[in-house]
Amino acid sequence: MRAVGQAARQASRRMAAASTAAKNQALLSLARRLREAGPALASANARDLKAAAAAGLDGPMLDRLKLSPEVIETVAQGCEQIAAMPDPVGEISGLKRRPSGISVGQMRVPLGVFGMIYESRPNVTIEAASLAIKSGNACILRGGSEAIHSNLALAELVAAALREAGLPPEGVQLIASTDRTAVGLLITAPEHVDVIIPRGGKGLIERISAESKVPVIKHLDGNCHCYVDAEVDFDLALTVVMNAKTQKYSPCNATESLLVHAESASDFLPHIGALLAEKGVEMRGCSRSLALLGPIPGAVIKPATEADWSEEYLAPILSIKVVDSLDEAIEHINRYGSHHTDAILTSNHGHAMRFLREVDSASVMVNASTRFADGFEYGLGAEIGISTDKLHARGPVGLEGLSSLKWVVLGQGEVRR
Repeated sequence: MRAVGQAARQASRRMAAASTAAKNQALLSLARRLREAGPALASANARDLKAAAAAGLDGPMLDRLKLSPEVIETVAQGCEQIAAMPDPVGEISGLKRRPSGISVGQMRVPLGVFGMIYESRPNVTIEAASLAIKSGNACILRGGSEAIHSNLALAELVAAALREAGLPPEGVQLIASTDRTAVGLLITAPEHVDVIIPRGGKGLIERISAESKVPVIKHLDGNCHCYVDAEVDFDLALTVVMNAKTQKYSPCNATESLLVHAESASDFLPHIGALLAEKGVEMRGCSRSLALLGPIPGAVIKPATEADWSEEYLAPILSIKVVDSLDEAIEHINRYGSHHTDAILTSNHGHAMRFLREVDSASVMVNASTRFADGFEYGLGAEIGISTDKLHARGPVGLEGLSSLKWVVLGQGEVRR
């Protein structure tokens, strides 16, 4: 681990000085290699899936582990999208002339070396690598043991793409060991690593946050809400809520809790309940919502407990609550939510603006599915993760989140008097 850290620190200097053309060449080479390596990647991923199933991993975990042709194409497109984006490194902003004659501004620069610790999703290997390359950082990746063969195959493609572009292959290193001791060494090495980014289950992130001696960019969980207002287009709300909950159950931006204004509830809840039942979604409701949902053939409807309001299910389960006002909805979200992503469905502009201002989450939406809270969908090309912190980065972390600003001063011989 010491050798890996030293190599990353050395490579970070070359990555920071790399030209935009070289970084873009590496990204486009990586996209090409991903598409060409389909059969080899499928074989490696099949080994991981077989071992994971034998180990008893559940549905959502297996779903995250899949490296399907669609996933490969998405990450390849992400590489191309990042290559097409402006290079943030070296950009000077806010340059102002001072009375002394000097000009003062800020330059965007790479963080240096970041460590990425993640579970299950092998596509994160490419997302992290591509963002590291374009932002001029070096990175050390430590994926979960359940995805080791997929990650090793992907890391080989990254190293080849870096070499082709004349960049150091040590700019992106994957820790090949599945020994958990490696994680402990990585997160306690501030001499080698500038920031740690954990991406996985709540237990992993809590452990990293507690034990790390390196700054951490993180979010613990994704208890996301959809709130259906009193004034709302019902068809729009039905479509958005169903997408937010059922388009995919395992991501952190899937909606886990539905709030419905009392004036809309009697009409809205029976309709959404029938649609959720068709999808096999279990509903856990407050007493008022249970009364309005009524008997639905084949539906699983249970009373919600206090714990349900804070729960990230990552499964076909939804908590439902009737509220009497926008104020109550905002208060509920700020109390029970994880400050990740929350949406309002409304035709009242004033209510929409209040929701945007007052809901204390990293992403807040009006009339759109929470599933859009994603770096690719936001036009970042890819994301290194979602941050619910308020310092340095918040929400999907892309290129700017992997850089910082330093002050630059331009003068012509001025001295301070």
